[in-house]
Amino acid sequence: MWASRVLVVLLGVGACIATLPELECPEDCDCHYFRINWVTDCSESNFTEIPHDGLSLNVYILNMNSNNVTEVRPFPENIKLRRLQIADNQLNRLSRESFAGLNYLIDADFSGNQITHVDEDAFRDSPGLLTLELQENPLEPVDGPFLSSRSLLYLDLSDCHLTRLSSQFFIHSSSLNKLDLSGNPLRSIDSGILDPLTSLESLKLNRCNLSHIADTAFINVTNLKYLELSENYLTTVQWTAVLGPLVHLEYLDLRKSALINLPENAFDGNNWLRSLVLAENELHDLDVATTLGQNLRQLDTLDLSNCHLKGPLSEDAFANATKLRTLKLSGNFLSALDLSVALAPLARLHTLSLKNCGLTRLPPNTFHRLTELEELDISRNPLNDAFTGILSPLESLEILDMSYSNLSHISRGTFSKMTHLKRLVLSGNHLTDLESGLFQNLTQLRTLELNHCGLSQPPEEDVFNSAVYEDFQELRLAGNPLVISDSQLLLPRQLSNVHLLDMSNCNLKTLTKEAFKNTPKITNLKLSGNEIGAVSSDLEFIEQLPHLESLDISNCRFKHLSSDVFSNTPNITSLKLTGNPWKCDCKIFEMWEWASVTKGNLAVLVGSTTSPEDVTTGSGKRKKELFCAYDANSIPSPKTPSRIRVKDLHANRTWAKYVKESNCGSSRTPKSERYMSDINIDGRAESAIFYVDDSPPTWIVIAACVSILIFLTTAAGIGMIFLLRAKRVTVGKYSKSAIAPEDGDYVREVEIIPKRRRNPKLV
Repeated sequence: MWASRVLVVLLGVGACIATLPELECPEDCDCHYFRINWVTDCSESNFTEIPHDGLSLNVYILNMNSNNVTEVRPFPENIKLRRLQIADNQLNRLSRESFAGLNYLIDADFSGNQITHVDEDAFRDSPGLLTLELQENPLEPVDGPFLSSRSLLYLDLSDCHLTRLSSQFFIHSSSLNKLDLSGNPLRSIDSGILDPLTSLESLKLNRCNLSHIADTAFINVTNLKYLELSENYLTTVQWTAVLGPLVHLEYLDLRKSALINLPENAFDGNNWLRSLVLAENELHDLDVATTLGQNLRQLDTLDLSNCHLKGPLSEDAFANATKLRTLKLSGNFLSALDLSVALAPLARLHTLSLKNCGLTRLPPNTFHRLTELEELDISRNPLNDAFTGILSPLESLEILDMSYSNLSHISRGTFSKMTHLKRLVLSGNHLTDLESGLFQNLTQLRTLELNHCGLSQPPEEDVFNSAVYEDFQELRLAGNPLVISDSQLLLPRQLSNVHLLDMSNCNLKTLTKEAFKNTPKITNLKLSGNEIGAVSSDLEFIEQLPHLESLDISNCRFKHLSSDVFSNTPNITSLKLTGNPWKCDCKIFEMWEWASVTKGNLAVLVGSTTSPEDVTTGSGKRKKELFCAYDANSIPSPKTPSRIRVKDLHANRTWAKYVKESNCGSSRTPKSERYMSDINIDGRAESAIFYVDDSPPTWIVIAACVSILIFLTTAAGIGMIFLLRAKRVTVGKYSKSAIAPEDGDYVREVEIIPKRRRNPKLV
């Protein structure tokens, strides 16, 4: 009964949505319903002003991002706009006149403009405004109140060039719940600035060049739960006084803030602190036990990475933080014995990071009490083979990273109890051989990383369990000197579900047609830095990979490649060919056409185009990365524009340049004829290529076939008519022409009956 009622409700909602009326839409904009809300999307359309003509009064979301709007004209009366997005435009001021009448506005985004001034009452007519984003605008200093909005809950002023905040700045926006001031060179947070923000729960002051925080700066923001102060210079801050009022604080980030030491009572008032980040500070002499004190009993996450800790970890270092689930100690030189004792109280620990801690060994009972540990990173420590024997108690482990840890052998019993392991990283260890049955119990494994392990063969069948590893998706073997025979399949059948395979820089010279027969589900294949192109450019193994989406064969010594090899991979969207000694021939032109016409996206050829984010000013401008070289006897030879010197004809060309200059479009039986013309774009002369197809488009062929079919059908019908004129048919008791009855006869609907039938009937 309940399920049927839910179904009726869902059907009713669906029917309601299906019958929603089509509303007005400005020209050159895309309008649609999102759930039941009318969205008008005019982004990236070169608008210089908001198009009011055709703008529905019932518009819910208006997206004007990435245009050239310099000023906002008043909106139509009674418009019901809820969300306004005008990010990345050319606005320089927000005034009340521009937003008068926006009584329903809830969210507004003006980030990435050139705004220097915001009228205090700019949104006085928007009593329900909740979020305002102004990040990345060059705001001028404000001496009085910044904005009058009693409803505003979230304000983002990050990277706005603010150098100071007056004591009146937030006086008329006292309801703020979340505030981001990161990236402003404030240098100091003085008393009184934050006092009006009694409802504030989240405050971000990262990268503010802070060297001073007044003892009473947070005295009135007692509801603060989330505080970020990373990447500042907080050496002289009196932490006990500053943090004391924050009795509800749950998250504190002091990463990379030039801390030298912390007083014993620094967090005495923060009984509910759950996450504390102290990473990348110079806390040489930090006494962890006294710093955590008696109050941090709710601590869930502690990050002490790269703090240059020198003092030993005492046995009571974490005795008062027994609820810790995540502990990061990476980058500190730790004593193995002290560490083992210090970890003993942390029975609830789920994540432990000991990367690059100078550990050469660990006592056998180090992990016996960590029965709930799910993630362990012990990489880049100079361990020995005996270390692996102490991991056996970690039966709940899901992620294990032992990369670059000086291991040369791992016994099959190491992972025997880790039946929940999903990601195993062993890269950078000299594992010339993998012991039989090593991974036989890791049936839930998803990712296995064996990069730079000195392996001469990929993992073989006897290393795994006899069954297929259903969840296995990623295998990384880059940097191993693999030796693959002509008859050998690359991977065992147990890994038939692998999606990503990385065999970059593996000394591969050939890959046979059957190489990937056991792994047809591969979608991402990385073969860069091998020599497979020096022997053959056929890539016959691609036929075994119908689901392939990304292929990297950069720096593989290819000179020629035909687009025909990808006829069985319709899903391919990324082909990396850079770093190969391509010869400038018509294969280049064919690959270019395949990407631009068949695939419909030239960017499939990685390096053929330069994306906007890669373009910089001056001499550092990045260029296209796909090159080819002319042979002295190259045919077809390039066209020779007058601006090109003859001696430069055989220099390297980008693929784009070669396609423009070559005669490949006309020297053979072409699919299309190319015409090159100069056009003017924003005052710059550019070369444009136009294609005139010699063969008719597909729709013309289809239309022609349909026309021929109609013609033949009509001709057959006419032929039948004349045939029937010559014959008589029996219709009921009449004998008349069924096609053209004589005057006086009336035939409404008849069935034509052969004369041999004795019982004609009327229809």
